[in-house]
Amino acid sequence: MIAVIFNPTARGDKAIVFKSRLSALAGPIRLLPTRGPGDAGILAAQAAAEGIGTVVAAGGDGTVNEVANGLASAGRFPIGPRLGVIPLGTVNVFAKELGLPSDLGAAWECIRAGRTTRIDLAVAQHAGGSRWFVQMAGAGLDSQAIARVDWALKKRVGPLAYVWAGFRALHGPLPRIDVTGGPGPVSGELALLGNGRFYGGRFPVFPAACLSDGKLDLALLEHANVLSLARAAVAVAAGRLLHLSGIRHQCAASFRFEAAGRAPFQVEGDNVGHLPVEFRVQPGAIDVLVPHG
Repeated sequence: MIAVIFNPTARGDKAIVFKSRLSALAGPIRLLPTRGPGDAGILAAQAAAEGIGTVVAAGGDGTVNEVANGLASAGRFPIGPRLGVIPLGTVNVFAKELGLPSDLGAAWECIRAGRTTRIDLAVAQHAGGSRWFVQMAGAGLDSQAIARVDWALKKRVGPLAYVWAGFRALHGPLPRIDVTGGPGPVSGELALLGNGRFYGGRFPVFPAACLSDGKLDLALLEHANVLSLARAAVAVAAGRLLHLSGIRHQCAASFRFEAAGRAPFQVEGDNVGHLPVEFRVQPGAIDVLVPHG
């Protein structure tokens, strides 16, 4: 049995096409529409408790994150159900990481084919609770930018809305993020944490990272300003961010972020709490459906 969790009110061309094709999906399928924020996680947890073998997140990275949290909520690893993804979001970073096709029909064939790979999950533990993630987290400038994103603009221009929000965030004070857990303590104004290669777009920030290596990658920008961000953007496009002066790169199974004041942190593009936070890896936590080859 395959459970497909999706937002029936989602907008955008892909979501509209997907909804129009739901009736044509072949095989034993249970469609589980969400009704509001948090529903995807609840539905995923219920599907896992019922013994459903495959749970598909049809949506963007936020939907994938909710489903992953629902599947991980039982605290038993490796997780029973396999995770599938139909990319319907604006950026679809995790789908890019897995090499999933953007075409809906081809993505569904990956689900039906049933080829899996086992990957790590990571968890952010803080005073407000814990949040699992498959791909990325961060603090500093990126969290400040997320708080300033114009969501109407995002629907029109996609990831460029985050770039604009980042430049707006530069006009305010940025918290200094102190990071421990790696080879040595480091400090900066933008801390990016990756479970995989991609971070917020189609360019790899951590080219050598792997979803199944039991480690997280940290890229820390010591000073965030217009010039350093412009240089970083060029370096990211060239796959050379980690070689840029002013960037500190570390790998470890866990990291701790702290700041002097009240500083938010983000998981998969959503601000979910405030520092301090402890990030750690759960190796070999879940099987995900991937393309052949």
